[in-house]
Amino acid sequence: MNGIFLQLFQNGLVLLLAPLLVGWVNQCRAWLQNRSGAGLLQPYRKLIKLFHKDAVLAHNASPLFRLTPYILFASMWLAASLVPVIATDLPLSPAVDVIALVGIFALARVFISLAAMDIGTSFGTLGARREMLVGFLAEPALLMVFFSAALISQSTSLVTIVETLAHKQFVIYPSLAFAAIAFVMVLLAENARIPVDNPSTHLELTMIHEAMILEYSARYLALIEWASALKLFAYTTIGIALFMPWGIAEAGRLEALPLALGMLLLKLAVAGAGLALLETVTAKMRIFRVPEFMGTAFLLAVLGMLIHFLVGS
Repeated sequence: MNGIFLQLFQNGLVLLLAPLLVGWVNQCRAWLQNRSGAGLLQPYRKLIKLFHKDAVLAHNASPLFRLTPYILFASMWLAASLVPVIATDLPLSPAVDVIALVGIFALARVFISLAAMDIGTSFGTLGARREMLVGFLAEPALLMVFFSAALISQSTSLVTIVETLAHKQFVIYPSLAFAAIAFVMVLLAENARIPVDNPSTHLELTMIHEAMILEYSARYLALIEWASALKLFAYTTIGIALFMPWGIAEAGRLEALPLALGMLLLKLAVAGAGLALLETVTAKMRIFRVPEFMGTAFLLAVLGMLIHFLVGS
């Protein structure tokens, strides 16, 4: 019963903290740009406003177009809930395989791309093609990052990786250093952040993610925005689990949960501030430079694997 309660607690926790993480990143970026910002709770206010509006859809929208926001939200919620953020002994822990996580992200990408092309607008098709290009380049790099950590723990289970890296003597792995840089680059690309995409623009020549959701409104748009926040939260917690796993409660240690929750909030605050700083000091690159950017991430991840084979760490 304790395991089921903790799993439900984590499922609700990621659902509530995901918009807060987006609000924190936006607020930190506003502070770095010498602006006051909209506040930490602005994403919640936006979601409430969208849920209270009436939906307007195109006449030729298919059932796929209407169903995609729910599939996208469920996929991202599942991915964020599978990552061990507070404890490693949850009921869904045996299902947390890194290859399965990549598959969940790919499933969501396929559906949002198909829905973007469903209406037949130029913006939607343009965004879908760009999204598939970024995903085609980001997924191999993400898999190489996971494999670098899997070689150390001798398992593709994210829970086993966390237990191996967090609950043993502190060791600096050179291979994980290269993998961490590659993972940050993948995180920026997969979450439509600068320098790959600008989440706050609607310019035709630059937008990727926003181009695919222009035809959505009301509750459909709210679910997509919430799913985007959950995706950012999932990638952030995956990075924490791989490269900063210290503080996550071990199996059966319920007394360590308050410390694990506090460490999670601290890590999220640091990661969000770092993301805001990175977006502030970098500029949006041209879409034709994205393959070079993602190719560099892939090479860094592969280099991390080669270093592990050469030096054994």
